Amino acid sequence: MEKIKWVKNEMPKTDDKHFSLMDETAIRNATAFHKSFPQYTETPLADLKHMAEYLGLKGFYVKDESYRFGLNAFKVLGGSFAMANYIAEKIGKDISEVDYEFLTSPKLKEEFGQATFFTATDGNHGRGVAWAANKLGQKSVVLMPKGTTQTRFDNIAKEGAKVSIEDANYDECVRMANAMAEETENGVMVQDTAWEGYEKIPTWIMQGYGTMALEASDELKAKEDVPTHIFVQAGVGSLAGAVVGYFANLYKDNPPKMIVMEASAADCLYISAKEKDGKIRFVDGDLNTIMAGLACGEPNTISFDILQNHTDAFVSCPDWVASKGMRMLGAPLKGDPQVVSGESGAVGMGLVATLMQDPEYADLKETLGLDGNSKVLMFSTEGDTDPVNYKKILWEE
Repeated sequence: MEKIKWVKNEMPKTDDKHFSLMDETAIRNATAFHKSFPQYTETPLADLKHMAEYLGLKGFYVKDESYRFGLNAFKVLGGSFAMANYIAEKIGKDISEVDYEFLTSPKLKEEFGQATFFTATDGNHGRGVAWAANKLGQKSVVLMPKGTTQTRFDNIAKEGAKVSIEDANYDECVRMANAMAEETENGVMVQDTAWEGYEKIPTWIMQGYGTMALEASDELKAKEDVPTHIFVQAGVGSLAGAVVGYFANLYKDNPPKMIVMEASAADCLYISAKEKDGKIRFVDGDLNTIMAGLACGEPNTISFDILQNHTDAFVSCPDWVASKGMRMLGAPLKGDPQVVSGESGAVGMGLVATLMQDPEYADLKETLGLDGNSKVLMFSTEGDTDPVNYKKILWEE
């Protein structure tokens, strides 16, 4: 069985210029925008009391994003907020003036007209962009990498997007979509990865993702609780940068331990951290993993900077870690709520359980200080977005 690999973050600190982008004020602005949607409800924070006790932890909390806007995943938070910011900027308004009602009004059509939003996706981000574009009366074009399942394709197509599966990996699809956006009149690239010269929209997307982190922190405050450890997964790292950035801002004096997890087939952050020089490394090839949402080999530059300064450890997880997490969350201990968690959502559960139960990883458990006083927060970022594979993993493996 392939081993879990990990590295303590010993990369040099930078001037942290992106850190303030994820402060509480910025994220509350994003949350106010999301609350203007008629479909908005706060997703539940599952309190797995019995699981915590079973694993020898003080608390175990799972933010369950399978309930988000009826889309079974968190990604729509980023795409919708980025689109709103782009439109607001184009018509000279502040984002606080550009809520759902305004964005869907005939007045906006007069002031802004029609744009085509382009994106590349492994599934959830593209579905979120397509859904938001559809709701706001805009167009969308979505490119998907080879190996994409029919279910993920169909979910995007039914939101009215022009969608295609390309003979290329995710990172190549990003480049293709960007070229198409540049060649299209009123074409806009909406991607949750940043590169030199493309940073504004990814920043807005990360701030949109922050809504999930803010809800979780508010839900924990209502329980008069503070997490000691936060486990968050990374593809390009935008979600991880949003979560780590938000909580590091919120608890500046005593931040929780931050652990970033990747699929071992696409562990560009882990490989970068292992070199300890602060330079970004890429992973290329087909990036074959069941964690489709994490199959990204080129990190977001803004997020990388935040993670470089505020992450405690980077962990490279084989597929079995995610499968194990899916089964544990899907078949909970009696008295705990069930969390239907997809391949990219459950890796935190699989990792925490392994660290608490397998002596082979005692060194990482000790390095992170995971013990009977630990209160763990993780994010189940998707439900059964690929229902066929979800059942196969839970019922057949």
